[in-house]
Amino acid sequence: MRAHTNEAGMRVMEIRDEWGLENLKPGQRPDPTPEAGKVVVRIEAASVNYRDFVMAGRGYGRRSGELPLIPVSDGAGTIVATGPGVTRAAVGDLVCPIFAQTWIEGPLREDHWMGMLGGPRDGVLQEYVVLPEDGLVRMPAHLDAVHAAALPCAAVAAWNAVVVAGRVKAGDTVLTQGTGGVSLFALQFARTLGARVIITSSSNDKLARAKQLGADETINYSEIPDWGRRAREIAGQDGVDLIVDLAGLVNQSVRTVRASGTVVLIGVLAGGSANFDLGPAVTREIRLQGITVGSRAMFEAMLKAMALHRLVPTIEIAPQRFDKADEVIRALTKSSHFGKICMQSWDS
Repeated sequence: MRAHTNEAGMRVMEIRDEWGLENLKPGQRPDPTPEAGKVVVRIEAASVNYRDFVMAGRGYGRRSGELPLIPVSDGAGTIVATGPGVTRAAVGDLVCPIFAQTWIEGPLREDHWMGMLGGPRDGVLQEYVVLPEDGLVRMPAHLDAVHAAALPCAAVAAWNAVVVAGRVKAGDTVLTQGTGGVSLFALQFARTLGARVIITSSSNDKLARAKQLGADETINYSEIPDWGRRAREIAGQDGVDLIVDLAGLVNQSVRTVRASGTVVLIGVLAGGSANFDLGPAVTREIRLQGITVGSRAMFEAMLKAMALHRLVPTIEIAPQRFDKADEVIRALTKSSHFGKICMQSWDS
């Protein structure tokens, strides 16, 4: 199982001594061995989320866990060993750990927080990770490890927003904000369901790329500040059925969605609080739904759809490897990327 010659243990990147990306440093942990019902996965790639930046600064308070902490929740790799009784996966399978290790199905519960990878539980910036077989999913044959690593948070959150919470059907109009990972996954899933998709961005270049991916209409919100009015014009009489709100622009989203429509709140890039006029939400029966990724059951349902339609994530592969993960996480905050930022492990 060993991938390197240093007999002290496997390589990891860990935040230690003090919180902060400047304290993300190389470290070593003992090589894992699988107990009953568990598997060992050789991590080959990871992707970063804004959550990883917040977590590095202990931005989730006590829910961030304790130091030392191996950060980053999303990764993919190959099973190299299994413990007794494992039946859901086998050596050689390409798998992803699920984001919340104990959230198998049903609604999110408070205790699922303790199973979230990359804080409070150790994440994927390590050569090998040992997981319960219930805490992983097998990847479709058409995806490699780097593309698979983009899925656990962003793709599952988008699936939850569009399919589970949004209940999108053919002919609906969906508006999704920005051109990051969640937004582009939402675009893919909504188009697969036969919906019309409007996407917003401040970059005309990114909007042109979104058009190539299947967006029906685009809005540059720096050129059209009242993007909601323009979206209503595009949607016509039926209105916008679902808004995937990744910025926390609740007032604008509520004014834009149709009566009895749905606004799903995933991101808070505009800030952790908002001045919110309750009147329109109440009188027009707007449904507001917060989203925190999703369960293993959602992940598996999404993978069936991706395999059927051979959907491939839109990614950018960072030139840095795991030993420069702090640079990759910082790059995410500049919002210059399109889709997901992924990086390869030390030796992949």
